[in-house]
Amino acid sequence: MKVNNAELIISAVGPEQYPEAGLPEIAFAGRSNVGKSSFINTIIERKNLAYTSQQPGKTRTLNFFAINDVCHFVDIPGYGYAKVSKKERAAWGRMIEEYLQTRSQLKGVVLLIDVRHEPSEQDLMMYDWLKYYEIPVILVLTKMDKVRKTKRHAHIKQVLNAIDPEPEDGHVPFSAETGEGKDEAWRAIRELGRF
Repeated sequence: MKVNNAELIISAVGPEQYPEAGLPEIAFAGRSNVGKSSFINTIIERKNLAYTSQQPGKTRTLNFFAINDVCHFVDIPGYGYAKVSKKERAAWGRMIEEYLQTRSQLKGVVLLIDVRHEPSEQDLMMYDWLKYYEIPVILVLTKMDKVRKTKRHAHIKQVLNAIDPEPEDGHVPFSAETGEGKDEAWRAIRELGRF
């Protein structure tokens, strides 16, 4: 999909700040350093729309981006970042949970997993939690360019074996560096959001 218009609408911390447009929403979740912002920037072909940082844990709000006025992308704070206080982590958790449980415009979640490592306990919990609430999921396996070609199949298999995704949940090997998986990710997202 060619993105002609992409802009940050609002950084929200609660339902009273969510956009009222009623457009379908796709949320993006994953560990703090998994490459969420890079994924969003790559697929919409913008350099710095979603903020990328050398310091994980920078996203602390639900960031709503309008894409071509047909949908919203929602960047969720990354989990698993140790330098955040327990109190702050708990507040993020409540904010994220409230959004995922109550937002009728939410059509699904892109769950990003670093293909180089076995999924963390938090990755598995996030997937199981989304499935418990019957939220459709697309698994995006990031940082494919960092894995040697001969080892790729084994790394993908390791992730999928650990998560054991439902048959309807697709997975896309992806690299922000090379653009691999960009078109497949867009297809899956558009199918999920029906836009």
